[in-house]
Amino acid sequence: MTAPEPLGALATAEALRSGELEATQLAERTLEAARTVGAEVGAFAHLLEELTGAQARAAEERLTAARRDGTLDELARTHPLLGVPLPIKDLTQLAGAPFEAGSAALRGNIATVTDGVAQRILDGGTLTVGKTTTPEFGMPCYTEPATGAPARTPWDLRRTAGGSSGGAAAAVAGGVVPIAHGSDGGGSVRIPAACCGIVGLKPSRGLVSPGPHGGEGMGLVTDGILAREVRDLAAGLDLIAGPRPGDFMPAPAHEGSYLAQLEQGAAPQGLRIGVLREPLAADTEVHPAALAGLERAVRLLQGLGHTTEEIPAPFTPAQWTAFMPLWTVGAATIPLDEAQEAQLLELTRWLRAQGRAYSGVELAGAFAGVQALARRTLEDFAAFDVVLTPSLAAPPAFPDTLQLADGAEDFAAQCAFTPWTSTWNMLGTAALSVPLHREEVDGVELPFGVQLGATRPGQEPLLLALAAQLEEHDPWPLVRAPHRP
Repeated sequence: MTAPEPLGALATAEALRSGELEATQLAERTLEAARTVGAEVGAFAHLLEELTGAQARAAEERLTAARRDGTLDELARTHPLLGVPLPIKDLTQLAGAPFEAGSAALRGNIATVTDGVAQRILDGGTLTVGKTTTPEFGMPCYTEPATGAPARTPWDLRRTAGGSSGGAAAAVAGGVVPIAHGSDGGGSVRIPAACCGIVGLKPSRGLVSPGPHGGEGMGLVTDGILAREVRDLAAGLDLIAGPRPGDFMPAPAHEGSYLAQLEQGAAPQGLRIGVLREPLAADTEVHPAALAGLERAVRLLQGLGHTTEEIPAPFTPAQWTAFMPLWTVGAATIPLDEAQEAQLLELTRWLRAQGRAYSGVELAGAFAGVQALARRTLEDFAAFDVVLTPSLAAPPAFPDTLQLADGAEDFAAQCAFTPWTSTWNMLGTAALSVPLHREEVDGVELPFGVQLGATRPGQEPLLLALAAQLEEHDPWPLVRAPHRP
């Protein structure tokens, strides 16, 4: 008899409230899946079994009390993901838990504080399960940590799960958990979502505060959410979004719940969608299957009454390099002593060396250059509601085609693999990867995502509604058992 397909996050929460599931049993089942399927796909850097058990018992007590008091509806409103497994990426601190950031330089490190986004996730009553796998300091678009097993897409265990939220995506796609936390500084939520055939959202700049222990820095990085279903993305965004005192660049306040707005709002109609197929960050060929996924999205959008229009690249790969000083200086600012520096992987070493070579004047010039590029690009995009691109230029990659011995060559290979995602980090607007297409490559069926890119800040409700419309009319497989050809 075939086991039932794992539930989504909101469906899991409903089953817990109805009594169909018990939180403690769910915790045990999820931890077992993390030890088995999770280990196959390299999903977790660390399991947190004691914490998860305590969280499950606390959730069960709250649910029991709410049933007794007749307040289940209120509990569903205030804690819609109570008891739902939702792991935290190992670039985010959780006091008392390991925090190694995929680097041998931090091996054995235990966090002494809890980052604000992690606290929001904990306050939602979720089950942490563990810290998901990330590459060293989240720098590359693949997940090959120095401290443990690499993350692999369950569609083909020879291929990368993407990065840097690769462990999170692998855990969701493999059915270990229904939803996961991630972070995105150049595509690190959307890239693994595309590699693993799930949905991944990078919110607008400033929507999710990095406080109280982190800063905005270059304004490129934000926390995000990965899930199998669009409604679950909205619920996850509700959990993590919000400002904190001292935020340098907070986003405009959003009234109400993203989930409620998605569920109560009408499907989007008559959108004007720009279709961008030219690579932005590299002069590279785009795999035919990635373009087939784009065409599939265009046909579906046109059939739904939206207008699509081909648009040219708003800048050249050479102009995109304005992004480089911000990224490399960010790497150079990671506080490490001499002994830790000696333990770094080649890419991180190269990025830090590049970053140290820039003067303060050059960094200020890079800030201005990126902002000027973003202004021009958003002006070019202003006539459109959404810009559609492939998520990636190729199928989920074999790791040795990305992780190269030379840092410069490694970075160039990453840019060629991910030529669209980092643009939306520079723009600061939201972007969402949707796993709309599947195609056989070398005898193996693989996922191909399309990216919905916002053209203005605060368009999360529009992207979620459009993604949900695509999901309704062309649904994708929800769970993929690990497969090794």
